Amino acid sequence: MEPMPQDPNRHSALDDAQGIAFGVAMAGLGIHFLTHMGFVTGQTTGIAILISHLTGLPFPLVYFAVSLPFLGIAWWRLGGRFALKTLVTTAALTGLVAMLPQWIELGRVEPAVAAVLIGLLFGIAALATIRHGGSFGGLSILWIELQDRTGFRAGTAQLLSDAVIFGLAALIVPVETLLYSFLGAAVFSLFLAVNHRRDRYVAL
Repeated sequence: MEPMPQDPNRHSALDDAQGIAFGVAMAGLGIHFLTHMGFVTGQTTGIAILISHLTGLPFPLVYFAVSLPFLGIAWWRLGGRFALKTLVTTAALTGLVAMLPQWIELGRVEPAVAAVLIGLLFGIAALATIRHGGSFGGLSILWIELQDRTGFRAGTAQLLSDAVIFGLAALIVPVETLLYSFLGAAVFSLFLAVNHRRDRYVAL
């Protein structure tokens, strides 16, 4: 009897490793531009930026600490494999963000160009990581749990939480910086809206 053919859509361990590594690299570059420009963003990264700004603690350390509590929710909701991938992804991103300033020194960057690049880099990073069964963790996991328990839509909760983060950021960053930050967030959201479609691929 001939062996069953392998599913061409199924990702191997090597596929997942290179996909997540690519996502981490793109996210790291995005955060490098983000912190260099003094921009803010939503979700877990935005919370870490605010805490880092207010306390003076290194951003990579704050980002990892803020991300840790959500790993328990990821484990409980989506299983150990997903949680482990999320932990590895978050730890790798933390290390990369800490090292990039020593490897790449940024000079003057036109703010509008930086905002567009940040949005695209974050979008590519999220798409690559999700496609290979991982994630950068964070608030989205919490909002999915809220939706399952209460029926309150996760997308609405995410939008409201980002609005709160940007509202707090408005108290400590210039209006112009905030507007460019909005531009980056809009590019990110548009990129995912156009490209993150379940009918185009299945993460296996």
